[in-house]
Amino acid sequence: MTDLFRKIAPVADELGRLFAAKGHELALVGGPVRDILLGRVGNDLDLTTDAHPERVLDIVRDWADSVWTIGIDFGTVGLRKGNWLIEVTTYRSESYDPKSRKPDVAYGETLEADLERRDFAVNAMAVRLPGHEFEDPFGGLADLRAKVLRTPGPAERSFDDDPLRMLRAARFTAQLGFRVDPAAVAAMTAMAERIEIVSAERIRDELDKLVCAADPREGLRLLVESGLAAHVLPELPKLRLEIDEHHRHKDVYEHTLTVLEQAIAQEEDGKPDRILRWAALMHDVGKPKTRRHEAGGRVSFHHHEVVGAQMTKKRLTELKFPKDVVADVSRLVELHLRFHGYGTGEWTDSAVRRYVRDAGHLLDRLHKLTRADCTTRNKRKAAALSRTYDQLEERIARLAEEEELAKIRPELDGNEIQRVLGIGPGPLVGQAYKFLLDLRLDQGMIGREAATEALREWARSRGAGA
Repeated sequence: MTDLFRKIAPVADELGRLFAAKGHELALVGGPVRDILLGRVGNDLDLTTDAHPERVLDIVRDWADSVWTIGIDFGTVGLRKGNWLIEVTTYRSESYDPKSRKPDVAYGETLEADLERRDFAVNAMAVRLPGHEFEDPFGGLADLRAKVLRTPGPAERSFDDDPLRMLRAARFTAQLGFRVDPAAVAAMTAMAERIEIVSAERIRDELDKLVCAADPREGLRLLVESGLAAHVLPELPKLRLEIDEHHRHKDVYEHTLTVLEQAIAQEEDGKPDRILRWAALMHDVGKPKTRRHEAGGRVSFHHHEVVGAQMTKKRLTELKFPKDVVADVSRLVELHLRFHGYGTGEWTDSAVRRYVRDAGHLLDRLHKLTRADCTTRNKRKAAALSRTYDQLEERIARLAEEEELAKIRPELDGNEIQRVLGIGPGPLVGQAYKFLLDLRLDQGMIGREAATEALREWARSRGAGA
């Protein structure tokens, strides 16, 4: 066991000796222990101690390169030593008052009691420092080998103490590929409504980690099947539209999970693209509200992309995502059907330019989302769609090379518009600018002289300008 911890031993043991010299215990605990046993070593260390936060500050202040106290109200002191980011938390127990969104924190006295309050047995293992004695009172190592998530004590008590642990179960399913113990799943299902006491920010963080995990499909399935999704991401279970023999259409829920997987497969450098993944997950959320049964057994979802964009903006805003993330994901949802108007290449160059302009900095992600949205099992149809999109990308590349498409501007700027029309600043300048921009998109570069004459003609038709 000692060999597994050799990579972190120098800094951890040094700190362990420092605490021991002051008469206190210190242990490496939780996720870092689990990850080391899985063969994954990072630069973040979680430590636990019997010393209270003020005492921890006294011990580490002269040793650490920097110290921060943002989590001190919850018993945590953060510090950096070289490349290591370390959190030292006092032995504790925490629980939620049914009417409060914040946990009540009480300090504990023993390492075992601290481990018992943790979410899952695989996170309730510890290594005492500096001696490296391995502590596993709840069978976490056996669970790690079995790839199972089980609570140290009764699941109902654990989830009642901190309802967010139910979301963490789904997140770890997605991150680690573990299955959740049936007793924990039963508790999650029975207690799903309890998640509503947790703050939006904490829920957002868990959902985001899940969506950006290695296998989000299984974690999302657990959320839906346990009923948790109905409280934290209700748009997802609503995609399970009833399908009958008279009104056949794709299973939108399963289609969405497949689109998410196909979007992930297009990511570069193995790094999760948060914007792309959330757009894939939310791209069809407008379908339940827009579903209509048509003649002949057909089902339509007219304008579901517009409705879906509005729903996406509302949900991500309620989850307290940053405004730029909300805007980008919502815009991709709104644009995800635009390509289907392309047909077999009927778009003019003007339409292609507008496609690029409307996508803006999201163009590359829109390419990936559009390709991911093809989940048909008809190989001939899938190949035809892929070829058509290849052609569109080739046209975009050609036009970009010809015109630096991503930097499209009218051929006359605002000052030149004012000079040509003999006017001062005002709304008319903005209207003229839009006219020239549309002219540029429709006709490409026509030259400054032609643009000037077109501007004058536009102004005359409106009875404006010189």
